[in-house]
Amino acid sequence: MLNEFKKFAMRGNVVDMAVGIIIGGAFTTIVKSMVADVIMPPIGILMGGVDFAELFITLKEGTEVAAPYATLAAAKAAGAVTINYGIFINAVISFIIVAFAVFLLIKAMNNLKRKEEETAPAEPTSKECPHCISQIPIKASRCACCTSELA
Repeated sequence: MLNEFKKFAMRGNVVDMAVGIIIGGAFTTIVKSMVADVIMPPIGILMGGVDFAELFITLKEGTEVAAPYATLAAAKAAGAVTINYGIFINAVISFIIVAFAVFLLIKAMNNLKRKEEETAPAEPTSKECPHCISQIPIKASRCACCTSELA
């Protein structure tokens, strides 16, 4: 069983998938930082100084301190139940950026693959009968012209 697992784990697809997952995790961290630290602050300024991460709705007041709460952290510290729609907005923007970046990567890889296929020689579809020199399909086992059996 250990040998079977080793064969499975060392197949190219599994190793490629593992590398993709690791790089994807690192890429997600970079995109989250870009959204939270680079994209959202200017958008917040354009919308009147709104910090999207601090947008929330209080569903139930906390037992420690009564509403209203100035920040999400204050609401959580008070034990309030909140809907954090600002964090959700940040997550949606992060997803859109990651999805677009993956789309561009896949598109570039498909273009490279297409160019590679165009430059590769085409597989032959016919062969020559050694007895009568006529062209016959590559999978034929008997020549259509002279009816000779082919190997």
